[in-house]
Amino acid sequence: MLPSISVNSSMQGNGVLNSRDAARHTAGAKRYKYLRRLFRFRQMDFEFAAWQMLYLFTSPQRVYRNFHYRKQTKDQWARDDPAFLVLLSIWLCVSTIGFGFVLDMGFFATIKLLLWVVFIDCVGVGLLISTLMWFISNKYLVKRQSRDYDVEWGYAFDVHLNAFYPLLVILHFIQLFFINHVILTDTFIGYFVGNTLWLVAVGYYIYVTFLGYSALPFLKNTVILLYPFAPLILLYGLSLALGWNFTHTLCSFYKYRVK
Repeated sequence: MLPSISVNSSMQGNGVLNSRDAARHTAGAKRYKYLRRLFRFRQMDFEFAAWQMLYLFTSPQRVYRNFHYRKQTKDQWARDDPAFLVLLSIWLCVSTIGFGFVLDMGFFATIKLLLWVVFIDCVGVGLLISTLMWFISNKYLVKRQSRDYDVEWGYAFDVHLNAFYPLLVILHFIQLFFINHVILTDTFIGYFVGNTLWLVAVGYYIYVTFLGYSALPFLKNTVILLYPFAPLILLYGLSLALGWNFTHTLCSFYKYRVK
């Protein structure tokens, strides 16, 4: 079971932060504290972050249960420990290097691919999706009687990271073992296996994202976040019927990027 966080003694008896502590918990202060800890590895709880990564595959609800503990004890939904982000970055680098090796890219081409995947695919797309979900959830999903609450941008980014990790493992690690000998063989079995991995990966992203926002008690109608499953399954069926290999397209795009 995920460890819980001890209750913060700076809270008053009624569970409200005093004025001094409230100032510390402004968005700017939280952001500064988080960024400062990025360079203090000894203060990061990598063991706990690793357990979260494991539970994102086996029981993602437990991960978001811990977010509830953090809100009750530290008055914020978002992570205050960048250990998860650091481990995710390591996973991303290792898996991308593996991708470059499998696709028989040279050293400099692999480095270019790594920079693109880290700063565009992960950070850039992550910032875009997080900001979009943060806007939509605050604009349309907050309950009428809960207008004093809002979704923290940092929490929206955490939800993206949680959902991105399983997708990364499936498409950038597990898929590597099947690319050359199965997926890229230009046969029905090839694009069936490849496209099925894409279906599972993107489906997992949608599901973990849904769990993240449905965990917030002041949001309504979060079930709409599951609606993308319909076009996803439709696209999957069409790809099999038309012989469209998603992984082949991805590999061609990766090679085009590093030219």
